[in-house]
Amino acid sequence: MSLGYAQKLSYREDVGVVGLTEVFDPPAVLQRKIEELALIIKKSKHLVAFTGAGISTACGIPDFRGPKGVWTLQREGKGVPEASLPFHRAMPSLTHMALVELERTGILKFVISQNIDSLHLRSGIPREKLAELHGNSFSELCPSCGAEYLRDFEVETIGMKLTPRRCSDVKCGARLRDTVLDWGDALPVKEMNPAEQHCKMADVVLCLGTSLQITPACNLPLKSLNGGGKIVIVNLQPTPKDKKASLVIHGQVDKVIAGVMHFLNVQIPPYVRIDFVHINLKHAPRKKTYVKWILKVASLHGSRAPLPFVKSVEVSFPERPDMKSAFLAKQPFVLKRETARKRPFTMALKFNFIDGCRCSFTTVFWGVNFQVKLKSFIQDKNEVLKKLRDDADQESQCGQQEIVEKLILPRSESAIHAITTNIMRYDLSETASVEEASSIGDDSKIERFGEGENGDEMSSKRAKWF
Repeated sequence: MSLGYAQKLSYREDVGVVGLTEVFDPPAVLQRKIEELALIIKKSKHLVAFTGAGISTACGIPDFRGPKGVWTLQREGKGVPEASLPFHRAMPSLTHMALVELERTGILKFVISQNIDSLHLRSGIPREKLAELHGNSFSELCPSCGAEYLRDFEVETIGMKLTPRRCSDVKCGARLRDTVLDWGDALPVKEMNPAEQHCKMADVVLCLGTSLQITPACNLPLKSLNGGGKIVIVNLQPTPKDKKASLVIHGQVDKVIAGVMHFLNVQIPPYVRIDFVHINLKHAPRKKTYVKWILKVASLHGSRAPLPFVKSVEVSFPERPDMKSAFLAKQPFVLKRETARKRPFTMALKFNFIDGCRCSFTTVFWGVNFQVKLKSFIQDKNEVLKKLRDDADQESQCGQQEIVEKLILPRSESAIHAITTNIMRYDLSETASVEEASSIGDDSKIERFGEGENGDEMSSKRAKWF
């Protein structure tokens, strides 16, 4: 939970019951329920996930109603709970990534989220298969043309207010607005309509980490009942909808979902965080022998946007000992120099990352020759990102970087670099409290979705941060 958002979204008397005691099913009961949920998912035809703050507590983001939740502590006069890392550096939980894999296999049809942390999008859920009922702290929307912009920094406002940035469409240019709802704001039709439609179509609505107290969102899962659908609730506290559910599981969401994925024999993919940086070099000739140039390292999202994952930039010239190095500690990172026009050089740009990144730095080398006219190019972004993810996965570390596009103009050149800054693996055997020999029985053994007996084996690597 962002400190700023938690402070703005202060405790109100109408938020429902807070500070509920957590309930844990006994181990044997929990295991039986996990197996039952696995079979329900296996047999489902239209599975919808309905998620709340409880799926993000493992990411270091406090919930609202738990014993250490935002509203619980505020009611007790204890203030806003501390987050374990910057909001913009939170990484998806095991549950987030499990939902991604279930969507990829075609079992999960739609996700409805009450969270504003953007972790479903970061994890890889397609935007068209996600309804963010309460908005997204990292998203801006153009009220004129409807364009949506996903940021790597937390947008400054809530309540659908104007932000400092404008729509990048040259035919539009309207001021953008944040997308996070404030108290009393109606749920956006664009998000509500598909959520309601999928709940009506669902044969299973899986409610994960939500107290199901905030209306009208909490009533969406009930719409599946009219068509004969089932509601399954996984939450540590009782909810007002428990009596309507076919199955209620009191346990940690990650532990339950890990057990389910274990029985389904579905491997959870690693999460690789990729961030972007925009490097711009403007230059102008001074007489015939010298050139003035300005290097600027900034956000991909424009000059008025922060570059949240970079702490500082060190600029050096490894092939030119006559050129002085520079340490840039303040954003925007800018370096101004005047050099001989006919002498090419290479800049080494060392990006020092903030503590929320798993690697401390990476270095980009930039060749500069003011007499050679290079060509612009744009690479396939999806291919670049796939290569970076594969490289990070194979090398079990981050810091890899690739150029996504480079633009060469008569008096400037710029490039967008994609950089891997985090990687996390998820190990089912460490999280799930279930055994290979289960009560499901050999006749009901669940194979990996889309595979036969020769499907890939589940990863046995321990969950780690790199």
